[in-house]
Amino acid sequence: MAAALIALACAGTGALAQSSRLGLEIAGGKLETLAGAPLRLLGVDRSSGEYSCVDRGSTSVFAGPTDAAAIAAIVAWHTNAIRLPLNEDCWLGINGADAGLRGRPYRAAVERFAAALNAAGLYVILDLHWAAPGRILATEQWPMADANHAPAFWRSLAATFKGDRAVLFDLFNEPFITSWRCWRDGCLTAFKDSTGRTVRYRTAGMQQLVDAVRSTGAANPIMLGGLAWSSDESQWLRWEPSDPDHQLAVSFHTYDFSGCNAASCWNQTIAPLTAQVPVLTDEFGEQGCTDTYANSYMAWADAHDISYLGWAWNATSSGWDCSSGPSLITNWSGTPTAYGIGLQRHLAQLAG
Repeated sequence: MAAALIALACAGTGALAQSSRLGLEIAGGKLETLAGAPLRLLGVDRSSGEYSCVDRGSTSVFAGPTDAAAIAAIVAWHTNAIRLPLNEDCWLGINGADAGLRGRPYRAAVERFAAALNAAGLYVILDLHWAAPGRILATEQWPMADANHAPAFWRSLAATFKGDRAVLFDLFNEPFITSWRCWRDGCLTAFKDSTGRTVRYRTAGMQQLVDAVRSTGAANPIMLGGLAWSSDESQWLRWEPSDPDHQLAVSFHTYDFSGCNAASCWNQTIAPLTAQVPVLTDEFGEQGCTDTYANSYMAWADAHDISYLGWAWNATSSGWDCSSGPSLITNWSGTPTAYGIGLQRHLAQLAG
């Protein structure tokens, strides 16, 4: 497998896009393979595509290795999916993102990595993680996607991956606006960023982003996270955007420190959704890299046919400190933290 992945990594992006034999769709409110078999996505998030390209000291689009050995380490955990957070400005090549890591080089790196992951048997979720309005460089999370650039980002990315049915689109990482109408239709809002300045800007609603994707002819499944950093899905069905292809899914995030972090909430708001639309928990975890909360959530999600991906496949040895966020691994070879042991063992049991 390693030799094959190395060969794929050296091929042109066109050949890579055709290398995947995977495919998925939403049918009858459920996630299925293109052959009609039920499917759950179980895997990990691989953070860095959102921040490495705007880090002035960085020399690569992704922090850490993306070679055959790195991919094999992820596959060895019995995963079938991976989520790659991305940066709007780096993809579009705007607003002063590092010249060597933005625009065409950034897009090519994402294409190569996604295709190599597909070739290894992994479905790929591409996520608009960092975005910012106007001429502001995207270096953090904003309340909602911006109308200035996010539609253009999704038109470009969807056109790139519309031939790969093993790729899903997560429209915006974690909305934390407070209005469902704004979430769907867009609005004027204000945000005090990390520099202390307050910026008023027009957001792009989820309907506008769905339309941007579909305008390219891409039929890929689309994921939409609700309010409160994608932990509040209580009004998701009421405000669900229109999709001519009927390929929308819920993106749900849950941590021991987030909203909706108890079985009572899951039973009340998440379980009812699964009767009408797929629910993909594309981020979950807990503080301190322990696994008590994670094990509890995975058991509940298994019983409700819900997909889940652990945040995050980023090594503590490379500065991903467990005190500031969950980490699954201590090194890029895949040695697990205590939290990682919980996910690794659970996926092995499901596979076995």
